Amino acid sequence: MRREASIAHVDLDAMFAAVEQRDKVSLRGRPVIVGGVAGRGVVSTASYEARRFGARSAMPTAEARRRCPPGTAFLAPRFAAYRRTSEVVMALLGEFSPLVEQVSIDEAYVDLAAAGCHDLSVEGVTILAERIKDLIAEATGGVTASIGVGSSKLVAKIGSDLHKPDGLTVAAPGGERALLHPLPVTRLPGVGPATMERLRRAGVHTIGDLAGVPLPELVERLGQAHGTGLYRLARADDDRPIVGEREAKSVSAEETFDVDLTDRARLGAEIDLLAARVGGRLRNGGLSGRTITIKVRHHDFTTITRSVTRPQPTDDPRLVAQVARRLLAEVDTSAGIRLIGVGVSTLSDFVQDDLFGEDAGDLFGSLASTGSGSEDGHEATDPPQVLPAEQGEAANRDGTTRADWRPGQDVRHDEHGAGWVWGSGRGRVTVRFEGPNTPPGPVRDFAADDPELHPSDPPDWRLDQPPKQDDARRL
Repeated sequence: MRREASIAHVDLDAMFAAVEQRDKVSLRGRPVIVGGVAGRGVVSTASYEARRFGARSAMPTAEARRRCPPGTAFLAPRFAAYRRTSEVVMALLGEFSPLVEQVSIDEAYVDLAAAGCHDLSVEGVTILAERIKDLIAEATGGVTASIGVGSSKLVAKIGSDLHKPDGLTVAAPGGERALLHPLPVTRLPGVGPATMERLRRAGVHTIGDLAGVPLPELVERLGQAHGTGLYRLARADDDRPIVGEREAKSVSAEETFDVDLTDRARLGAEIDLLAARVGGRLRNGGLSGRTITIKVRHHDFTTITRSVTRPQPTDDPRLVAQVARRLLAEVDTSAGIRLIGVGVSTLSDFVQDDLFGEDAGDLFGSLASTGSGSEDGHEATDPPQVLPAEQGEAANRDGTTRADWRPGQDVRHDEHGAGWVWGSGRGRVTVRFEGPNTPPGPVRDFAADDPELHPSDPPDWRLDQPPKQDDARRL
C-alpha cells in the first residue's frame, strides 16, 4: 500500500448499454439489454433502467425478457463502437498520467503519482477525479464513469463500485479498513459462489469478519494460496503494481447454438466460420500464434478444451480450421454440443509458416494434444460469454454471403441516410433513421435484400449529422 491515495480505478458505467443509448437517441431513458439475442443468448450489459427490473450481466437473455417491460430494447453488441469510445477514454486518461493500466475495454487503473505534478492530498485527488469524470462524459458524448481512488488497486477497484453510476469514492490513507470491513465478503476478488459458501458456513459474511479469521484457519479451509491471499486482502494489504502495457494473450471466437448440435458436418462448418474470424482478427492485429485450441461445451454444461502447439506461428485461417477440425475429431459429440469455440494463443508479431505449408494432418504425428475439462457437469472457470457480433455480411454454409441484419446494427440507406436495425425477420428489416445528435427518427420497413440498404460503420457522436427525414411513421 502507498502512503497517499494515488491509485485511481476508472470504470465506465454499463458501457455497452450507455454507448447504445448515446448513439440511438430514441433509447435514452429506456431499458436496454446488450448481448446474445437468440434463444440461448446471455446478457452482456444491462442499462441501469433495465437493472431496476432485475436484469443483470450473465443472465440468460430469455430471463431478462421475462423480467423487463414491453419496450425494452434487446440489441446485439457493436464492438467497433465500444472500442472507439474506449480508445477516446484511454487517451484522455493518458493525459493525466504516463502510467495507465487498461484491464478491459471499459476500465483502467491510473497512477496519479507517476505524473509527478498532481496534488495527492485527499482534497487534491478528489478535485482531480471529478475533473476526469467531467472530461470523460464530455469526450464520449455522455457516457459516465465511476472512479475510486485509494492507496492500492484493491481499494480503488472496490471504491469505484460503491456509488455507481457516475460515482466517486476517495479512501483516505489509514481509512482503508474502515471502508472495506463493513462490505460483503463477495466484494473481494477471488470470492466466488463456492468460496462464499465455505465462508458462510464459518460465519464469515463481511470483509471485517474475514479479517478476524486466523491465517491457519483460512489456509485449512481454502488452501495455502487462496487462504493467504484473502487474509492479506481482508487487511487491505495489496502492493500490486500498475502495469502500463498488457499484451494480448489469445485471440478467439465462439458460438452458442439455439439447439444442441450432434451433426459432425455442421460442427465442422462452424469451426471453419470461427477460424475465419480468428484469422481475420489476427491479421488485423498483426499477430500470429502457435497454439490452436478448441473449446466444447456439452449439453450438460460440461466444458472441455483441446489444444495443439505448432513449431511455427500462423495467422492462416485455413490452417487454424484444419487443426481445430482434427481436435474436434477427438471429442464425443453424440450427446449434443451447445457451444464451440476456436482460439489461437502463444502469440507473436510475425508469421513463419513452412515454405510449402504443412498439412494439418501431418501435425499430429509429432505434436502433443492436451485436454482439460470439468467432469461434474459444472463449468469450472469460464463465465457465460457473449460472442462478439460481426457487422455486415455473414458467411453462408456454402461460402456465399447474405445480409445478416442484427438488432442494433448500424446501416445506411442510399436514400434515407444513416440508421440502425430496429428488427428483422420473414424477409423484412425495420430501420430507425436517427443518430447520436438527431431527434428521434422515423422508422421504415425494407426487404432484407434491398440493394439500397447497406451495413455501415458506427456513427461518430462528435460529427454525426441528422439523417434525411421523410413522412415515415414514428414510434
